[in-house]
Amino acid sequence: MAPKNQETRVVVDVSLADSDRNYDATVSFLEQDFRIVRIGADGDVDQAEEMVKQWMPGTDVFAITGARDARTVGILSGDEKGALRRLESATGEVPNTNGFRLRDVLQEWTVRKIQADQPGLFSNARTVILGGSNHRRTAKVLSEYTDNIKFADALLTYGMPSMLDSFAALDRFIGVSKWFLGRVPDQISGPVSAPGRRFNQSMLRKAVADADVLVATYDELMMFDLEELAGKTLITSSVSEERLEELHSRGVDLVLDDTPQPFEGVTVNSAVLEALMLAATGAAEARLTDDDLLDMITSAGLEPRALYPGGFKRKSRFAFVIHPLSQQYFRKVEPLNTIAKVSPQVVMDGIEKAIAYAPPFTYSHVTGVKSPTGAEVEGWLITVSGTPKQLLAHDPEFTYKRLLQAADIAKKLGAQIMGLGAFTKVVGDAGVTVAKRAPLPITTGNSYSASGALWALHDALRRLGVADVDEDGRLLGKAMVVGATGAIGSVCARLLALACDELWMVSPEAAKLLALKADIESENPRAKIFVAATPDDALPDMDAIVTATSGAGKRVLDIMQVKPGAVITDVARPLDLSAEDVAKRPDVLVVESGEILLPGDDIHMGNIGLPPGVAYACLAETIVLALEGRYETFTIGRNIEWPKVKEIYRLGLKHGMKLATISGINGVYTDEDLERIRDLALEKRAEMDAAGV
Repeated sequence: MAPKNQETRVVVDVSLADSDRNYDATVSFLEQDFRIVRIGADGDVDQAEEMVKQWMPGTDVFAITGARDARTVGILSGDEKGALRRLESATGEVPNTNGFRLRDVLQEWTVRKIQADQPGLFSNARTVILGGSNHRRTAKVLSEYTDNIKFADALLTYGMPSMLDSFAALDRFIGVSKWFLGRVPDQISGPVSAPGRRFNQSMLRKAVADADVLVATYDELMMFDLEELAGKTLITSSVSEERLEELHSRGVDLVLDDTPQPFEGVTVNSAVLEALMLAATGAAEARLTDDDLLDMITSAGLEPRALYPGGFKRKSRFAFVIHPLSQQYFRKVEPLNTIAKVSPQVVMDGIEKAIAYAPPFTYSHVTGVKSPTGAEVEGWLITVSGTPKQLLAHDPEFTYKRLLQAADIAKKLGAQIMGLGAFTKVVGDAGVTVAKRAPLPITTGNSYSASGALWALHDALRRLGVADVDEDGRLLGKAMVVGATGAIGSVCARLLALACDELWMVSPEAAKLLALKADIESENPRAKIFVAATPDDALPDMDAIVTATSGAGKRVLDIMQVKPGAVITDVARPLDLSAEDVAKRPDVLVVESGEILLPGDDIHMGNIGLPPGVAYACLAETIVLALEGRYETFTIGRNIEWPKVKEIYRLGLKHGMKLATISGINGVYTDEDLERIRDLALEKRAEMDAAGV
């Protein structure tokens, strides 16, 4: 080897890992020229020590690396730290570094930077860390955003059939491991540790497959295939183009490389970068101050890398709470269906009461929802077992307790936000208490429910073609909101006041009704608004009706008094109008709220009583927030904010949400169904005109 010259400093990486990735390159760093050389010893500590001695005369700084990688692939046995110390001692007076100080800074920076760039990415993420001692700084920072962290050290090192679930457990393991390695010869500890990597693989593979984030070296990642790595975010180091392509083939969504790569055509590790910094300062010893590190990182423009092997993707996670809306829902599961067929009503009433006390459980896994923006979500529908009758029969704390149990399930599954469906968002203070106590953000979905209700009403009026609608979509007629003082009803009233000639608001809460009327009129002085405690007197004149009560089966309106050709959008859950009511008026179009068609070609969700790929608007709100990365308590309480209604509608369009095919009690309305309703309505109106009604 030629001696070093005055202009070019030399940094040599002596690695205990394999020699396949050796390089010898000339680079520019911090406005200086360097020769950087990597030589791998393929796990042979004696050979590595000899390499250090051979290169010592011409080297400014040594990087001593590769012990963990060598042990991972099985070419190094025994104490990896002991092997590193032996090589560090061999460098004599030539400075050396293992890169750990710079690595710690870069690991922390990587997590904080991506969390700032994509807020919430690590929120409640199920995380598996292979080698907690090697990635301790990463794990510590991740623990600020999630406590769903598991360490695989015990399993990988000694084949112990367990995953460590806390830093305390990790520290105890590291302490015992040091004691063991300090007292047991390499000839014994090596064989003990090596087979451990082959035992209990099913446990490790399942943990990785269930994880959202995996922290590991590249060699550790290579023990997993597409089945385990698909859709994952990986935090690793020193990712070359070849490695990135390999990770792409294994289905990885996002790779966070905590080692900046400032050089073309050569991939370095943190030890080489720290060695270059040492060499640039001309330091006589392997020590840089914190100020030195910060100054050189910024001066060299070093930044961790976010790499998307298959193009940009963002995958979020949600949970949504559902519950049976009546005893009829019990017939969808066995053995309750069989019991219902042979049992008297009193038995089913008893079962309904008993089931209300059952703990929440995961009903189905939701997959395949993909936004045009590239964002994706997965989620879980979690069932609380009480019917509306039972939820309302108990103190609110009864329901709060079960919703908080559901939130704990959601958190363990990795959900970043949870929505409340049907009556779970009505009980008590409409989600306020649950949002305060839950370990993750909560939304009732009422903002999108209000938006979806009017969306469906507008589309139904247009398609039915009986009522007069101008070219801007304004109803040239009368509309009514039943349950106008409720959370969804009040927003529907505000929207309809802008979109119809005359609005009737109905509610038994007289004071709230008068206050809402005054508030809407102050916002829209041209609005023509009437109020009533019951819908009966004005009902026959209405062209459009929204029912948004919490009646739980109580009679809300007399459908026989409704105008032929009127459109009713039933937002309530359970529905305000029964199948028997709807059947009485084949000349009236009754729409079951504004259901949303979710984006994605292969959506799996489980049966929720809607066509495939269609969700209730409250569920769709939870999904929209997850797609947007808005892991926040968005809609709670009984007063819905008008700006949020507009915002969730806009975000829904951004992520490909569409109004689903108009559906009613008996399913989707076809064009033939609408034509039949139109013909019957026009015929009946003609009869009424002829009779002078």
